[in-house]
Amino acid sequence: MSDLSQIVKAYDIRGVVPDQWDESVAELFGAAFVTVTAADAIVVGHDMRPSSPGLSRAFARGAAARGASVTEIGLCSTDELYFASGQLDLPGAMFTASHNPAQYNGIKMCHKGAAPVGQDTGLADIRALAEQWSGNGAPDPAATAGVITQRDVLADYAGYLRGLVDLGGIRRLKVVVDAGNGMGGHTVPTVFAGLPLDLVPLYFELDGTFPNHEANPLDPKNLVDLQAKVLETGADLGLAFDGDADRCFAVDERGEPVSPSAITALVAARELAKHPGGTIIHNLITSWSVPEVVAEHGGKTVRTRVGHSFIKQEMARTGAIFGGEHSAHYYFREFWNADTGMLAALHVLAALGAQDGTLSELVAEYDRYAASPARSTAPSPTRRAGWPRSAARTRAGRASNSTNSTASRSRRPTGGSTSAPPTPSRCSASTWRPATRPPWRASATKPSPSSGPDAAPTSRVNTASALAGKVFLVGGVRRGASHGGGSSSYRGVLGRLRQRSEVPCRASRTGEPFRPEH
Repeated sequence: MSDLSQIVKAYDIRGVVPDQWDESVAELFGAAFVTVTAADAIVVGHDMRPSSPGLSRAFARGAAARGASVTEIGLCSTDELYFASGQLDLPGAMFTASHNPAQYNGIKMCHKGAAPVGQDTGLADIRALAEQWSGNGAPDPAATAGVITQRDVLADYAGYLRGLVDLGGIRRLKVVVDAGNGMGGHTVPTVFAGLPLDLVPLYFELDGTFPNHEANPLDPKNLVDLQAKVLETGADLGLAFDGDADRCFAVDERGEPVSPSAITALVAARELAKHPGGTIIHNLITSWSVPEVVAEHGGKTVRTRVGHSFIKQEMARTGAIFGGEHSAHYYFREFWNADTGMLAALHVLAALGAQDGTLSELVAEYDRYAASPARSTAPSPTRRAGWPRSAARTRAGRASNSTNSTASRSRRPTGGSTSAPPTPSRCSASTWRPATRPPWRASATKPSPSSGPDAAPTSRVNTASALAGKVFLVGGVRRGASHGGGSSSYRGVLGRLRQRSEVPCRASRTGEPFRPEH
């Protein structure tokens, strides 16, 4: 029996082609997929990687051999595949490795209605069947093979998204879009066609070898070209999509990255205007701004773990109207609870075009906390990543630091003195908190609940105090004093504690504390 554990992940399949898998394995996955889902028809799409068309067609052959009809939609983004699955009410498979290098490829699978396929919802069974057949031979074909047909759904996808967000009355905007030679170059022209937008395309040529930069906007170096083009053209904003165009990042008119948490809060406010009292999902490490904005707009929040299959399941369980992750995945109930960066981008364009201010002014209401360097998504043309976004914030931060240089989790006013709350237009006095150290942090004896989701051993805070200042994290990489690896290393301990908002992040090279984003 072949071992496919190296390529079958928590909620998708991903590996190097042809070293770890090839078309013969893809054919087995196709047969296993329709067997586990008991589907008599499926939809299949693929991205622009050189290996994607062959792998996709092999998967379709395997599915058809087991009696399932296959609708091939060809080149598409991942959220376009989710649209097809939802609109046609069919299980689906998308061939992509997202932002991974060119030699990788993978499969994102879903049940009908774009419901996620993960380890607990069919993926483990699909792997087991594929391993069994790989070792013992392919299964016998069905008495009647399925039919493979082709269908183009791009125009329907674009029309559906535009029907969810009204952009007809917005002022004209100039927008730079960096597709990174990925599928955004295929979908953006159709979705944006006829809208009051002046599009400046960057790397729209479909090329799965990624000749210009990796299609991973989460890495700061991959936003540099977009930032420069926004400044060069005087654009109102810039958008960057990853390789399969299911994630979208934004930079403002100054070339400054916009926090995905701020986008989550902005879109949440817009969705709550349509669905008052609705539930918003956010993962554990999004900004405090998100639940604050949701509460101010009359909504409810539910926190969940990172990962699209977990968030989609929670969306379905709670009936949430919207969900957002710090990694720029955005989920919509109106989009079958699936993630679509394109729909989030349309919301940003609609919000910006409906008023006369700049994007930086617009998102200031939703970006209330300064990010640590580990949370920064890109370098800025005008400042170091992770530092305050304006001179006013710099002054406010220094004022609070002079009061207590080790403060953490502190609210940063957007301007003026720290001795008074910001104006009501920025945040209400009832939600503003001065930049002071919480009482428990001064004594490092914060009481821990003995039960429930926040229960923790009493030694956790003392451990944090002992480690703080000895190491610091930049982009998730341990810096500072040398120490052995493993689960007991400083990096492992601090990384876990910081995700629970228990440890301040300190940059020892500058001597100034950074305040965690959440």
